[in-house]
Amino acid sequence: MPREKKVQIIDELQEVFSKCSVGILTDYRGLSTAEITDLRRTLRGSGIKYRVVKNTLARFAAERAGKSELVSFFEGPIAIAFGYEDIVEPAKILADYIRNSKISLSIKGGFSRDKVFTPGDVETLATLPSMEVLLGKVLAGMQSPIVTLISCLANPMRGFIGVLQARVKQLEGG
Repeated sequence: MPREKKVQIIDELQEVFSKCSVGILTDYRGLSTAEITDLRRTLRGSGIKYRVVKNTLARFAAERAGKSELVSFFEGPIAIAFGYEDIVEPAKILADYIRNSKISLSIKGGFSRDKVFTPGDVETLATLPSMEVLLGKVLAGMQSPIVTLISCLANPMRGFIGVLQARVKQLEGG
């Protein structure tokens, strides 16, 4: 590969490392071209790019992007799923794809803007609920005390109304 092409690839990777919100590193050893294409198509549907990288060029790009902790991950055949929005989504999609398709893809680790993930951390990310579910739980937690207060304030009035209705029935019957 000509030197200019290598410099261009390093620059592109450095920019991607800097701009992405999350990257999941995978060992794609044993996957066929058709399986990698299918995985790319699945990830692309969610706005995630899946890129096979040359280890030496990726090491240079990671160091230039200030992610020197990643250098040790670039051993063997590596492909990276780059996510630009939610950091949980790429991990979820990869874990689901591996589980459903029974392919031999393994997760080697990952990174976000300020943290490096072990394979166990990526698995934990994959099991987190979505942002919408988490927001729903927070809102439910905020509403709960208000609903309880309203219920407590309304109970004496309900009891009073019940007594009045019983008295009206008693007077009508008697």
